[in-house]
Amino acid sequence: MTMAIEKPADNCGESKEPLWDQGRLDAVHTQADKSERVRSMFDSIAPTYERINTLFSGGRDRYWRKRTVEIAGVNRGDSVLDIACGTGDLLRAFGAGSVDPSGLIGADFSLGMLQHAVDSDPRARWLQADGLRLPFANESFDITSCAFGVRNFQNLDVGLQEMQRVLRPGGRAVILEFTRPTNRLIRSVHEFYSARLMPWGARLMSRDRTGAYSYLPKSVVSFVGAGEMCDRLKSAGFAAATATPLTFGVVTVYRADKVAT
Repeated sequence: MTMAIEKPADNCGESKEPLWDQGRLDAVHTQADKSERVRSMFDSIAPTYERINTLFSGGRDRYWRKRTVEIAGVNRGDSVLDIACGTGDLLRAFGAGSVDPSGLIGADFSLGMLQHAVDSDPRARWLQADGLRLPFANESFDITSCAFGVRNFQNLDVGLQEMQRVLRPGGRAVILEFTRPTNRLIRSVHEFYSARLMPWGARLMSRDRTGAYSYLPKSVVSFVGAGEMCDRLKSAGFAAATATPLTFGVVTVYRADKVAT
């Protein structure tokens, strides 16, 4: 499963054709070719992705990942599949806990992201794979995880079903995702920041021309809320699902358990 891939080109984050014009931004989750646009977008912004996340979250992204690992209830012998692993930051958080590095696998369909993930932790195993078509047998893992990735799936329900399919009985899925705060004041302040200030700064730092940092806030405000996500997890075959909001509801950690047999 270990990937041997080349270093990313130095110009990976430079000029790209716009992928998200205003028309597509008005319906980001219903684009027929959403997955290919998302893949190209992440290939482009991979070199600066982690740095921008940490800067524009005020460093809270590290705390969010730590809490996700805690909510997963990790045991020493657990195996973990991190789906849409990006540059590997959540999988590294699992590795910093009690999971043996040999039990860590990261999967992403963006080669640009994986090139940085491999460098970040050579002990884990990395592979290029689509979260809607995971190349693993049923009941292969104790934990499946995904950080800020499920809203990018071409089909959310299929992705959740795949997370459930590859889990062993008694296994659990943990999902870290942006949500809209329920408090109106906090929501309005946060969405002004994420829709106006963050995209300007992120575009400047990343030199992105794909529209990635216009897509990302749009994909949050038009995505399902916590209640519907829990319902969708249950419809995907999980026995139970819970939602834990963090940082005033800016993000939510979902845990869904597969029935033990």
